[in-house]
Amino acid sequence: MGLFRKKTVTKTYDKENKKPVIKASICNGEQVAGFKDIHTGKIEEVMLIKNQADLDAFKKMYGIDGEIEKEY
Repeated sequence: MGLFRKKTVTKTYDKENKKPVIKASICNGEQVAGFKDIHTGKIEEVMLIKNQADLDAFKKMYGIDGEIEKEY
């Protein structure tokens, strides 16, 4: 009985001007997924990544395939 199943909504981002990145802290290992503007270098943070499941959810949410670049 899957009447109240959570729907996954695929969101979009500006693929021409932004690229997905993971901003990782060297000090405490905290990771935040977001999008980096390729022209200005500014990062728009979207969600905290605590484990692989969070990363997979981020990729699925925005339809991202492959690896995401990490920045320190």
